[in-house]
Amino acid sequence: MTATTAAVEDPEAGPPGPHDDDRFPRNIPPSRGTWRSRLHRWDVRYSPYAFVAPFFLFFAAFGLFPLLYTGWASLHRVELTAPDRMTWVGLHHYARLLSSPFFWNALRNTLTIGLLATVPQLLMALGLAQLLHYRLRAATFWRVALLTPYATSVAAATLVFVLLYGRDYGMVNWALETVGFGPVDWQSGTWSSQIAVSSIVVWRWTGYNALIYLAAMQAVPDELYESAALDGASRGQQFLHITVPVLRPTILFTVAVSAIGATQLFGEPLLFGGAAGQKGGASHQFQTLGLYLYEQGWFDFHLGRASAVAWTMFLILLLIAAGQQAVARRLRRGR
Repeated sequence: MTATTAAVEDPEAGPPGPHDDDRFPRNIPPSRGTWRSRLHRWDVRYSPYAFVAPFFLFFAAFGLFPLLYTGWASLHRVELTAPDRMTWVGLHHYARLLSSPFFWNALRNTLTIGLLATVPQLLMALGLAQLLHYRLRAATFWRVALLTPYATSVAAATLVFVLLYGRDYGMVNWALETVGFGPVDWQSGTWSSQIAVSSIVVWRWTGYNALIYLAAMQAVPDELYESAALDGASRGQQFLHITVPVLRPTILFTVAVSAIGATQLFGEPLLFGGAAGQKGGASHQFQTLGLYLYEQGWFDFHLGRASAVAWTMFLILLLIAAGQQAVARRLRRGR
């Protein structure tokens, strides 16, 4: 009797298993399959955290820790010449800021330059986006050209504008004299210097915001414009009654981002001021909060005061973000 026949005739033998076939390996321990399934579960559960861990590590090292340390330093008297010596002063630096005319001057200049830069910048960006939204020849070229100022370094752009706004040989004064106006000392006057600094910001960021508006416009259904055209609406009416209402969330986003950028404005006024750049001019006429922080920390050596200015700017940014969220929530409820 063969082994197969014996296995069939044995009434106590069960049905043949998969390992009774020569096609399956017979010597695999059962624990290996369990270990592989456990590794698979761990991979599915924990690998996403491993992928995002580098971001949180870098953020903790270069974002969260400096923020917390700056807040801690703002409560101490600490000098740049001896950063390891810290004397607790509590909220003294913040109280000093509220009573400092230089702080309020920097805050006022930041607000003024921000308005002079943000309002025309976003209006021009909206108009350029509307032009690019319709079919134009070499549309790709114009989009790249709009992004070129944004890709230009702050130093290069500011130095070119310094030459343009030169008092004696600047091209802007040459153009003003051509139409009958006298030369302007752009770096000495309050309004003239702030207009000059804001024009640098307008030049650098208008194209960037125009591309954001253009992307939002391309998401608007064409059926809305076709229906409006059939009703006799002109392109201007379509822009005011279709494009602008649909772009309200995007416009609100760019307003908030531009306000945050204006609060942190630093490179343009620093380079525009030349030797007195950290002061924002001889009379602090275009000194922003960023320049005031820079002057307190790296020229007056008061790191504690500079840290208080930094945290004050951070609180202002939080207020801007909260206001943006509140307005956005109200717009969503109004729909």
